[in-house]
Amino acid sequence: MLNMLTPTEAARVILEHVAPLPAVRQPLREALDLVLAEDVASPIDLPPWDNSAMDGYAARAVDVEGAGPDRAVVLAVIESVAAGQFPQRPLGPGQATRIFTGAPLPAGADTVVRQEDTEGASPERVAIVAGRDARKNVRYRGEDIRKGAVVLPAGTLLGPAQLGVLASIAHGTPLVHPAPRVAFMGSGDEIVDLDHADEILAGRKIATSNSYTLHALIRRAGGIPADLGLARDTKDSLREHLEPARDADLLVTTAGVSVGEHDFLREVLAELGCDMKLWRVRMRPGAPLGFGLLDGTPWIGLPGNPVSTMVTFELFVRPAIRRLLGHRLPFRRTVPVCVAEPITLGPRLRHFLRAVVQPEGTGGALVARLTGPQGSGILTSMARANALLIVPEDRAGVSAGDTLTALLLDDPHHVAEAPF
Repeated sequence: MLNMLTPTEAARVILEHVAPLPAVRQPLREALDLVLAEDVASPIDLPPWDNSAMDGYAARAVDVEGAGPDRAVVLAVIESVAAGQFPQRPLGPGQATRIFTGAPLPAGADTVVRQEDTEGASPERVAIVAGRDARKNVRYRGEDIRKGAVVLPAGTLLGPAQLGVLASIAHGTPLVHPAPRVAFMGSGDEIVDLDHADEILAGRKIATSNSYTLHALIRRAGGIPADLGLARDTKDSLREHLEPARDADLLVTTAGVSVGEHDFLREVLAELGCDMKLWRVRMRPGAPLGFGLLDGTPWIGLPGNPVSTMVTFELFVRPAIRRLLGHRLPFRRTVPVCVAEPITLGPRLRHFLRAVVQPEGTGGALVARLTGPQGSGILTSMARANALLIVPEDRAGVSAGDTLTALLLDDPHHVAEAPF
């Protein structure tokens, strides 16, 4: 008999058996939201040469720093250099080069005078009427990236800016952990998909809302969802639907993990050789939670009630997907919140209540309010929520003004260990 674990212990057991997927090289345009598997050092300085930050005239600061409206400095223009060209002549005293944004500076230049500070320009000469740009408007070689420097370390999430950095150093195929293929399935004779809308609307069947929330949750977590469909409450149907999961990186099921007469999932998994690691967790909602390894593929069994499915996905499946992706910080953090209203609780379990958390008052302290009834079948409680309010198992109730912690569902900050 497997011991009933706390949510923190369950999360630890799951993550101990999940490792980042083997790294592969991906074309840069296909690497968005993937995680680097190696340090990337630059083979070049960036910029590769001193260049102009604006359109104007490259000059020597010693020649132009004293210029003003009543003391114009006239310089001889020796050439014109556009972006993509290179200067052919170094600057000497009293000389300037017509230059455009991004063009390399000629030797001897340490200043670019913006064209607004010039008068009477011609192909041969220009008058400088302000010295404010002396030693300015130059992008120096290597000021962004030095050759040999690590520009992005392993573990970096590749967003648009990071992809731009890699492109700028011609690193076109980064080594990354690929997106995991996450197979998911539901079960139950009473559950049907939306092609049976007539039966759903007539009250004879229940829509598989979990299939749609799971598909979206997996995508949002960075996985590639693979819907295995809906199994009937028979061993044969469960086996048939589970077979394709052997090719997945992670298997997620909903329903069938409780103790009802028709909950055959655990028995079928055992017959298929699943190495069961945990079964049931001391929490509400979501106590019927299972985890094991099916031919080496991690399996997480979620309860079937819609809210329970979403809460346990957030606490256990999402961190597992992040670990497969190579993230070093798989868990969302928790933040302290002030409870706005009294709460009466049931059994002494750790409760994860759906709440709206927002700053209030002059100090902007975070205040939590429940979204309404908290039944595990009330999916609108999740639709309204932006946080899970965490009530420890030693609390029979909560008073208005008490401080608890909440897990913000849209918080981008993450931590290494489960904070719940």
